Amino acid sequence: MGTALVYHEDMTVARLLWDDPECEMECPESADCSPGAVSGRTVGEWSRAGGTCLACPPLHSPEYVAMVRGTQSLGKVELQALSGKYDTVYFLTSLSICARMFPGATLQLVDAVLTGTAHNGLALVRPPGHHSQRTAANGFCVFNNVAIAAEYAKQKHGLHRILIVDWDVHHGQGTQYIFEDDPSVLYFSWHRYEHGRFWPYLRESDADEVGRGHGRGFTVNLPWNQVGMGNADYVAAFLHVLLPLAFEFDPELVLISAGFDSVIGDPEGQMRVTPECFAHLTQLLLVLARGRVCAVLECPGVHPACPGSPGPSLDKPPAPGSVCEAVEALRALLDQLRLRPLPPVRTAIALTSTDAALVLPPGVLHQEGSAPREETEAWARPHEALVQDEALTALGKVLNLMDGILGGQVSSGIAATPALATAATLDVAIRRGLYLGAQRAGLWADPPGAGLWAMFHISVPLPGATGGLLNCVLGLVLPLAYGFQPDVVLVALGPAPGLHDSHSALLASMLRGPAGGRVLALVQESKPQLTGALARALHGEAPPSLGPCSAASPEDTQALKHLREQLEPKWRMLQVAGAPPP
Repeated sequence: MGTALVYHEDMTVARLLWDDPECEMECPESADCSPGAVSGRTVGEWSRAGGTCLACPPLHSPEYVAMVRGTQSLGKVELQALSGKYDTVYFLTSLSICARMFPGATLQLVDAVLTGTAHNGLALVRPPGHHSQRTAANGFCVFNNVAIAAEYAKQKHGLHRILIVDWDVHHGQGTQYIFEDDPSVLYFSWHRYEHGRFWPYLRESDADEVGRGHGRGFTVNLPWNQVGMGNADYVAAFLHVLLPLAFEFDPELVLISAGFDSVIGDPEGQMRVTPECFAHLTQLLLVLARGRVCAVLECPGVHPACPGSPGPSLDKPPAPGSVCEAVEALRALLDQLRLRPLPPVRTAIALTSTDAALVLPPGVLHQEGSAPREETEAWARPHEALVQDEALTALGKVLNLMDGILGGQVSSGIAATPALATAATLDVAIRRGLYLGAQRAGLWADPPGAGLWAMFHISVPLPGATGGLLNCVLGLVLPLAYGFQPDVVLVALGPAPGLHDSHSALLASMLRGPAGGRVLALVQESKPQLTGALARALHGEAPPSLGPCSAASPEDTQALKHLREQLEPKWRMLQVAGAPPP
């Protein structure tokens, strides 16, 4: 299984028959994302969309569907008159063919992901869909492909909980209207709003619109009331708003309305999000729904032709117009959907002995190498706990693995260390990383005692409930990690009862993002189940579902609140709370 991509050349056929500057943002080039342009792969590795939406669930009214099909026989004057009846819609002779193929392509992707043919995927389709409503086209959108996909997943595959994440810079009001009374769909949208002064100029786009009837509480709007929002704003919104709700909702499928008009340089969105940010957002979503994520193109943003590929860093925004925004954003998303080249070894494991109970995913390398004995002894010399042969042997493997990660030969790794030598091994690993050129190293240690971020020491009492752990990870650990941007993350898991294996796997998976996948986990050799869970998470498999989230205890909530208050002045990613109401 891998990543599915759905694309068809015919989606680039439709073109406006009359001049209109408003239509420049929705043009054939928006879907002309050939395999070579986006991923450097050949067409043979892509899935070509075929067929129509004849199998689509009846989301749009029969009268509206018949009207769209009828546009095939209309002339230029009639098409222009019909388009004038809708808000920013342009009907074309060939548009109905593309529009019918679009939902069919999306359903093809949903089938592939839900039947296990693919882990996840992306549909490069045109025209967009998230503004389209049950009985009306709107904002270049004819059929609401993501909404149709959600209904299809429920009806054909029997799903009960679907998360739709709309990260287009415009509010997807069509999707909101369709599911506003449906508690089986959690709809999240951030969008440029400016107190209702930005298209589509709707009161329903504001934050207090949360759904209706049984669906109340399942619509989440995050309106941006100013332009210029950047990477930190978007990642913080995921960590502090979307993900806490998503984990509690526990979706069976994630659908992304993937618009890229918030990328830096787009004249319509006027935001400052870099293409790399979409890779990080995708990485965060891949921990949900067992990794079953389907991204569907909405508005692609500006479309300059430009080569190159994004790096993993979020801290160096380019000058506007200097980066290929639309294609770069797609490349970044595909980076996290695992289509782009990876280090020769994605995950390596270094153990001092083998355990028959240890089950590893295919492709995980058992690393036999070790740093030279004399070099290992020199690094160990300041620590009495590393004098014993067992600790020294383990340290040599840790050093060798750290060299591979920072040298680009290995993406992530797991190493065993004796319990009494863990603290000393961590100290040496950090100093070794800094010696090899890492500027910043991050550390999570369990049992309680700590998260360490290089020269910053933050002690966090380990929450007992799942809800408390998620509050800690999403509300503190990841904001600090993204703000600190470590070159490598060290995760130390001790022998005492602490995190459950599923919690540890989730933590390791989510910490891959801030360090570009470079994570080194230290575990006890006697815990093969934990080692296997970490190996699967670091190798790219989705962590297991946490199931129903038990609420955080009042003590854990208060401790986290107090700690955040102490750290907020230093860390921007924690500065998200608004002023209290008067």
